[in-house]
Amino acid sequence: MPTSTTRHSESLSFAEAFELINPHLYTVEERIRAQAKSFDPAVEGYVSYICGAGGKRLRPALALLSAGATGKITPGHVDLAVILELIHIATLVHDDIIDGAELRRDQPSANAKWGNSISVLLGDVLFAHALKLSTNFSNSDICRRIADAASEVCSGEIIQTQRRFDLKLTTADYYRIIEMKTAALFTAACELGAFISEASPAVIGSFRTFGTKLGVAYQIYDDILDFAGNEEETGKTLGTDLQKGKFTLPVLLMLQSGKDVSTLRDILLNDEPGSSSALTAILQEAGTIDNAKAIANRLITEAVAQLDGVQDNRYARGLRAIPEHLHSLLKGL
Repeated sequence: MPTSTTRHSESLSFAEAFELINPHLYTVEERIRAQAKSFDPAVEGYVSYICGAGGKRLRPALALLSAGATGKITPGHVDLAVILELIHIATLVHDDIIDGAELRRDQPSANAKWGNSISVLLGDVLFAHALKLSTNFSNSDICRRIADAASEVCSGEIIQTQRRFDLKLTTADYYRIIEMKTAALFTAACELGAFISEASPAVIGSFRTFGTKLGVAYQIYDDILDFAGNEEETGKTLGTDLQKGKFTLPVLLMLQSGKDVSTLRDILLNDEPGSSSALTAILQEAGTIDNAKAIANRLITEAVAQLDGVQDNRYARGLRAIPEHLHSLLKGL
């Protein structure tokens, strides 16, 4: 087994990791775009719009790299990648409705374009379609695991919505919510990528934990971006967490710091012009944005450690490149 030093010297960049699976990702992309033709002609245009917007395709990449790291990439892995991305797209449609977001991937969100009524139903029909595709797996355990992940995502969103403007929300509550609403699909991608490859239970367990920790770290990064990012670079509406009463890790760390948070509480409960920049200033001065970054980086380190016992190959190195890239993004904030 190569040492950690050897692995590091042979590490791949984020771009190289995606290049490694590019032929399969191209197939996934084509399959996702083709799904619109499965719907009634009256619905096809809506589905085509949201499925054609592109995206990072992180979940498909994780599924495909996990496959290659534990065996070889098969048509079943491509099916898995398509299904998980369709579920993810459905969640984004619903997220944008909840957040009132007007931009998604540099174009008008579905709700901005057609209103909430059409968009809710559009997300629903994509969820249903993805779960229908999952029934094509001969192993019912795969279908069940995908359905569980979809259920977790939706449950996490419900709990987050329930706890809006809740000053009693704890960091433990926050971690539970993001493990469900974000990490569930990361976990399923890595776990099922290894499962379809018929990896050992121990390896499947390591990939499951890797996906969970990476997914939580990614959501923390995304939450920090709401304070430290800009819309031109991200291609989506920022600043919605404060407006919708979603208290994320930098805010929760401040609330639970034991410091005087009366000004912070006023900002959180009374959204007024300029409140977003005022909140960012308070959190930066208190250091809780940096603290949140440190927590995300710790999770990234723990995620990568889960792959230490995995047979080293170029796909395993590609898989490590994803958390390493996330670490560089955090460093750039």
